[in-house]
Amino acid sequence: MTRKIRWGIISTARIGARHVIPAIQQSSNGVVAAVASRDLARAQDFAAAHGISKAYGSYEEMIADPEIDAIYNPLPNGMHGEWSIACAEGGKHVLCEKPLARAAAEAQQMADVFAQKGLLLSEAFMYRFHPQTDKVKELVDSGALGKLQFIQATFNFMIGSEEDIRLDPALAGGALMDVGCYCLNIMRHLTGEEPVEARALADFGARSGVDERMVGVLRFPSGVMGHFDCSFRTLFTQTYEVRGADGRILVERAYVPFRPDPEAPVTLRLWRRQPGSEAHEYREIEVPRANHYVLMVEDFAAAILEARAPRFGAADGVANMRAIDLLYAAARGS
Repeated sequence: MTRKIRWGIISTARIGARHVIPAIQQSSNGVVAAVASRDLARAQDFAAAHGISKAYGSYEEMIADPEIDAIYNPLPNGMHGEWSIACAEGGKHVLCEKPLARAAAEAQQMADVFAQKGLLLSEAFMYRFHPQTDKVKELVDSGALGKLQFIQATFNFMIGSEEDIRLDPALAGGALMDVGCYCLNIMRHLTGEEPVEARALADFGARSGVDERMVGVLRFPSGVMGHFDCSFRTLFTQTYEVRGADGRILVERAYVPFRPDPEAPVTLRLWRRQPGSEAHEYREIEVPRANHYVLMVEDFAAAILEARAPRFGAADGVANMRAIDLLYAAARGS
């Protein structure tokens, strides 16, 4: 493959600077060709710091650039829909940060526009590309755990500032939107199903107005029940556990396996009931280190180059937003 996808980065957001821009630069099939900010000087400084050749002082200018093939959109949640659709109108494929939109209706509108334009849209849940996630999915699908019963997931951290945009309801902030969405996503991914029922309790901040803590329960068509918690006010935790009739898997570094130690191997813990016995066998499965951001951007670029669907398309993002909508309705008693 000789051609490389020319990426534009819409905004100078930290997630792009820390993870996605380096991943594109390390990828085999993409280059970071431009960055756009509403402040030209800021864009120029950012471009110089990250080795990017073009800088734009507006998003519209970059979207209009015929030398850009795809755009990575890490804007605040409440701006994902508006600017992703603007990219589609400008003929650009979009890899959009999670959550895809404010709500499922907006996500569906985005998906419809991209489909009409014949362009690709995908939600940037990078953890799905890590070999760890593939291995858990393989074990579940193989029947290693027997009939699935429960999935428990947690994603918590302490927010660093009371001025953080994730505490702003106007920008669709909230713990469910920021980190709880991962918990829902892994449940949907492992079951291959969409939740049909939801219950939730949330602590909506007196000052922020957004959910700063939430616990939720989901029921899936096969009978699997999922329960999770997410928080902006708790020590960093990122785990999930899958339990079946015959075994369970514990994933202790679930969504960002490089934390806290980027050099440490990732280890899955597997318990299985021995046939005809209540005794358990236990083993640890070491998973090779991988940069899941690189794997994600390479898949999206390859989908463009090969005229195929990305591994996770727009419909998956819409479905995740439907699960989020169910939980917010439950938490608000509506």
